Amino acid sequence: MMKRRTWVITAGAGAALLGGGLAWRQHRPAALSEPAQAFWSAAFERPEGGQLSMRELAGRPLLLNFWATWCAPCVKEMPELDQFQREFQAKGWSVLGLAVDSAAPVREFLKKLPVGFPIALAGLTGLELTRKLGNLQGGLPFSVAFDRSGEISWRKLGPTNLAELRLLGGTGG
Repeated sequence: MMKRRTWVITAGAGAALLGGGLAWRQHRPAALSEPAQAFWSAAFERPEGGQLSMRELAGRPLLLNFWATWCAPCVKEMPELDQFQREFQAKGWSVLGLAVDSAAPVREFLKKLPVGFPIALAGLTGLELTRKLGNLQGGLPFSVAFDRSGEISWRKLGPTNLAELRLLGGTGG
């Protein structure tokens, strides 16, 4: 009788530990992919001075757009990115423009066409970052969406349009 009781208690304790371990595995945050980790650990200069750490934008959906002042399709999509920011900011979305450019042309561009989302400078090293994030051709514009957990959820090489951005925003990141 005593052996049976010990066995039942041991089996019950083992089942409880197993169940607890499985629950912990399901609720712990998953490790981010290497490209996502590289992005979230980065910081970029702002055209007006200072730095913007990507960690400041973590925890909510993010639409990241790589662009340049000399890229006509990039310039054309800026008002639609700005409109997306206005429409989906209340739903938690952020937009970030990373300019594959230098500070002076970006400052001049933003005087002519200001936007309501942050712009930072990726410089020419930005093209390497776009490749890490899935832009194997290295072309511009290139957009990437990150979900709330910080993982890449969408990519697009070439200009976006407001209709597809609205669909993206409706997914909630």
